[in-house]
Amino acid sequence: MDVRGTVAPGFEAVRDAFVRNFEQRGERGAAVALYRHGSKVVDLWAGTRDVDGVEPWAVDTVQIVRSAGKGVAAAVPLLLHQRGQVDLDAPVGTYWPEFKANGKERVLVRHLLAHRAGLAALDRTLTPEEAADGVTGPRAVAAQRPQWEPGADHGYHAQTYSWLVAELVRRVTGRTIGRWIAEEIARPLGLDFWFGLPADEAHRIGRIGPVEPPPAEGSGALRVRPKRSVVDAYADPASLTRRAFGAIDPFPDENAPDYRAAELPASNGVATARGLARCYAAMIGQVDGQRLFAPATLTLARTEESAGPDRVLVVSTRFGLGYMLHGPAAPLLGPGSFGHPGRGGSLGFADPESGVALGYVTNGLQKGVTADPRAQALVRAVRSAL
Repeated sequence: MDVRGTVAPGFEAVRDAFVRNFEQRGERGAAVALYRHGSKVVDLWAGTRDVDGVEPWAVDTVQIVRSAGKGVAAAVPLLLHQRGQVDLDAPVGTYWPEFKANGKERVLVRHLLAHRAGLAALDRTLTPEEAADGVTGPRAVAAQRPQWEPGADHGYHAQTYSWLVAELVRRVTGRTIGRWIAEEIARPLGLDFWFGLPADEAHRIGRIGPVEPPPAEGSGALRVRPKRSVVDAYADPASLTRRAFGAIDPFPDENAPDYRAAELPASNGVATARGLARCYAAMIGQVDGQRLFAPATLTLARTEESAGPDRVLVVSTRFGLGYMLHGPAAPLLGPGSFGHPGRGGSLGFADPESGVALGYVTNGLQKGVTADPRAQALVRAVRSAL
């Protein structure tokens, strides 16, 4: 395997795990980056740019990272709170009056971020065109009646998170979330990250697609059989699980230029691994003199808001304000870690206690939502190197 990039002394285990992902875990094309205490210590890439192609992954290749982008999107309302522009305990309707319809008067901003708003699914699914137009999605969630009493329970807002968070940001700032991130986060930090891939960057993106994991005996990891309840939830078209993930129907062509150019912070962030890692590094400390989160904001991001059985994922999950927290469903580096996986593989997270921030991006989407075996192999390697 022709692995390109650099590894600082002491972090060779991460390179070894990255190579084994190609040899044993079905990797096609991927990149991993690691920051520690604000400095980049791992920056690797290998394989093909396209999941179904032969052109090599380049130093500047970007990919759709699906829900791994949620962690970058969540930074926006937290930064607006840090700047005094958003009250996390205010009703969403304070900023978005139309949202008050159908019993949502007491839905708080923190409920949106902690997946407690009760708006995981829509009564009427949206077409890919409607989902991306910036108008129909916000109108749909504003009119939607909650699936449970807001604030009383939690369930992963797999797709509706796009319109809930993006519209809140637009109402408060007058800017789309993609523009806000470009101007306030990506540009100052020099990040390769977008919601809404610009046309002049489109030549850098690779094709993503599903890949089957290798047999368990050749993967180097124990294959865990999903619980029957989880299998049933994903198989039942009427379940909240299927409805939450299927809020856009038919499922969009994620490699289509129009989809890549849309701003859907739940699902279509485009990034390099180093862009994800650098963003998380700036959440927990300084990176070249730049820092995103003040200490109080960092505490908000990783303080548990939701825990226990998830109405959508049908396993126990933990969330802070916008971020998944370390636990059995989403194992990160340690108890204080926070971040977000992307369904199929990609991952971004930070661990303030160790000063570590990791970004992992892949074009081969394997089954699984929160604990991809390739990402987990990299996390274990980082832990062994500390």
